[in-house]
Amino acid sequence: MSTALLAVQTLNGLQLGVLLFLIAAGLTLVFGVMDFINLAHGAQYMLGAYFAVTAYGATQNFLLAIILALVGALAAGLALEVAIFRHLYGRDHLDQVLATFGVILFLNEAVRMIYGSTSLAMPMPEVLSGSIRLMPGLLYPVYRLVVIGAGIGVGLLLHVLVNHTRIGMLVRAGASNAPMVSALGVNIGRLFMIIFGIGAMLAGFAGAMVAPIFAVEPNMGDNLLILAFVVIVIGGIGSVRGAFIAALLVGLVDTLGRSFASDILRHMLSSSAANQAGPALASTLIYVLMAAVLFFKPAGLFPARA
Repeated sequence: MSTALLAVQTLNGLQLGVLLFLIAAGLTLVFGVMDFINLAHGAQYMLGAYFAVTAYGATQNFLLAIILALVGALAAGLALEVAIFRHLYGRDHLDQVLATFGVILFLNEAVRMIYGSTSLAMPMPEVLSGSIRLMPGLLYPVYRLVVIGAGIGVGLLLHVLVNHTRIGMLVRAGASNAPMVSALGVNIGRLFMIIFGIGAMLAGFAGAMVAPIFAVEPNMGDNLLILAFVVIVIGGIGSVRGAFIAALLVGLVDTLGRSFASDILRHMLSSSAANQAGPALASTLIYVLMAAVLFFKPAGLFPARA
């Protein structure tokens, strides 16, 4: 296990962590404040990536494509909230799960009909296409560092929004006692719409930022949605700070586990047994982490105050 490889995989884990945070932050707010399970949140990540590819094809400008993707993700999220989701707020969780799963199927098939099943790619901006030397023998792509920095920047901005603005005060109050907030004269429907729009925009931003790195294809958000739910359970439902810390933990554990589990097991098992057991162990590490956290802190690391 070389130092350079460990550093690269650590940075890759941080990149996965900030992407999970962008998805999980909106999901934890929607779940914590609105008590609404939105399985279609991963599809909004997918839409952000497709919007970015489409916008770049029309404008040939990377920054403008990201901005237009954010606007498109916000518009799509608000449209879904008005047309479908707001009618499910008073229903039980099973109804919400079934309805939002149907939205996933609809959006995936709609994307497949419009763009086809072939994977798409978004060109990386030339100024960010190189690598930077972090240490002797270690070059790391500049764009991936930009993704990490953008995710951390959004996390700080969201922290300020939630903890130091009027909207954030209402969000925190809604996470503690939404009926009381409504009884005090706050338009809870408008608050829910704002929260849902912010969540959709964050997920769309994550999709737009990874479009130059990952293949843009239908169903691309499904696997990340599972990880996002793990993040909000570990961090504490309704807690943005918990989502950020848990996302980094999950990203690092998942990436480092997949990279080094087999090497570590070779110290205890034969090479063939380690090669077989390593991938299986790595795929379960985040769930072991979740079980350990819930054993000691059933409400998560940083649960929203209730």
